[in-house]
Amino acid sequence: MPEKDPGHKDRPPYQIRSDQEFGPVRWHASCDCGQVTYKINRATPLNAKYCHCRGCQVTHGAPFQWCGIFHKADILFTRGTEGLSFYSSQNKSRDYELPTKVACAHCRSPIMDEGRNVCLIFPELIDYKASGADHHTWRETFEPKMHIFYGSRAIDIPDGKPKWSALDEQSDLLDDYGKPKDDSSRTRM
Repeated sequence: MPEKDPGHKDRPPYQIRSDQEFGPVRWHASCDCGQVTYKINRATPLNAKYCHCRGCQVTHGAPFQWCGIFHKADILFTRGTEGLSFYSSQNKSRDYELPTKVACAHCRSPIMDEGRNVCLIFPELIDYKASGADHHTWRETFEPKMHIFYGSRAIDIPDGKPKWSALDEQSDLLDDYGKPKDDSSRTRM
């Protein structure tokens, strides 16, 4: 696996930390084959969103991606970091360079999107039962607050959540069907 930044292994979420350093675990997650596992010590994500950008559609093979956003230090890989593959969609490269898409090299499950400051994890990978939660609590915890890049959507989702044409707070608000909201009714979330 090529690496442009081999020092990433010395930083979260890849850095080896003791249980005491990491703190109490709230969530456990793994890829489909179980070769890559990680844990999260933050009870709730900083935010949760549906992303409709073309990059997410293509790399996930789906109309949109659902993500929970966490600080890198909130995440600790417990197994399988040597089995991770990286993909920089900006440069169409398998080098480790941020931002990067992280996947299991064996089963190809997407693990997270790693940015410069945060990681976007995929709530579907969380084993809520192993984390001591029930399905309702898990869904409530990771309930998306908004849609981003809704201007690129493949399908309409009339759920009443705020929908941004591109990045939240940096683009136009759209209605459930992709039409710009009237400026007089526009409120930034």
